Order: sequence, then structure tokens, then C-alpha cells
Amino acid sequence: MKAKRQVIDEGAAVKALAALAQAQRLRAFRALVAAGPLGMTPGAMAELLGIAPSALSFHLKELTHAGLASSEPRGRNLIYRASFDQMNCLLAYLTEHCCQGAACEVSHRAACVTC
Repeated sequence: MKAKRQVIDEGAAVKALAALAQAQRLRAFRALVAAGPLGMTPGAMAELLGIAPSALSFHLKELTHAGLASSEPRGRNLIYRASFDQMNCLLAYLTEHCCQGAACEVSHRAACVTC
């Protein structure tokens, strides 16, 4: 049985893109993606990214509000994780009509001429 594809609406897509449209938030999100399902503590992320903890807290709140990250308490720490489902929904929304509706496989680096 085929899994039902989750759909993101235009408003949620705009909110997610707006959250990523800031350099430190984009870096924080990419760090969460790289951390995978284990996630990261804000302290580890602040050290890795060289961002003040208070600024990082603001950025993580924005990513969480946009649905791109989640947090859960673990002992005395919070663990933040990228929301891969939401990220994939955003990517699907952005590429929904690519290649004039035909099936295609866009290589993640080959298609990007500025990478």
C-alpha cells in the first residue's frame, strides 16, 4: 500500500521559507539536519555555529514556530531536531510542477550551478 503524501499549503510554505530566509537560522537548520534524528542541544549548536545562546534561542523558536524543528526535554536539556517530514513537504511543494509535470530526478548538486 502506498503511503499518503503529506501536503503543505501555501501559507505554511511561506512561513517555512521566511524562517529560513535569515543566515543564522539557515545555518541552525542545516546543523539540525546534519545531526539527524538524534538532534542537538542548544549549547552544542551554539558552540558549533559560534552563535550567542540568546540569539540561538530566538532562531530556534522561529524554526519551531514554522514547523521546521521540534524540541523535547531530556533531563536538564532540550533536544532540538529538524522536522524532516515538514522539510520534505516543503521540498515537494516547491518541486510539485517541475519538469512540466513529467517524472524527473533532479540530482541535489548537479542541478545547482552556484554550489
